[in-house]
Amino acid sequence: MKKPLLILLSLFFVVSLIGSAVAAGKVKVKQITGDVAAVDAAAKSLTVKGKKAEVVLSTDEKTAVKMGKEKKALSDVKVGDKVTVKYSEVNGKGIAKSIEIKPVKAEKKSAAPAKPAPAKPAAKPAPTKSGPGY
Repeated sequence: MKKPLLILLSLFFVVSLIGSAVAAGKVKVKQITGDVAAVDAAAKSLTVKGKKAEVVLSTDEKTAVKMGKEKKALSDVKVGDKVTVKYSEVNGKGIAKSIEIKPVKAEKKSAAPAKPAPAKPAAKPAPTKSGPGY
């Protein structure tokens, strides 16, 4: 009776260890889009202010920084830039996987530039009384 119970407990223990190892291996990737509030290239971190929260993220050598198709570095990210960052949380710390810098849109021009008023025709000189007979 003790032997089957011991085998069952051992099996349960092994299954619980495998389950926790599998759960620890799964990393959920999150995404935030917002404005860069702070960048610290020396500490390899940046802070992004999204609609709902402000997130502090670390970067590593695997973090890809791009603007369009062009590769960039963390030092190219400036405060105020609009970015989309994909990151994962490991031990409560956000690690950036990719940083997409959104290009700055040119300000929209006014509907139509003001046209100068049409020039008035030059006034004709008044007839003068000159000539023979005057």
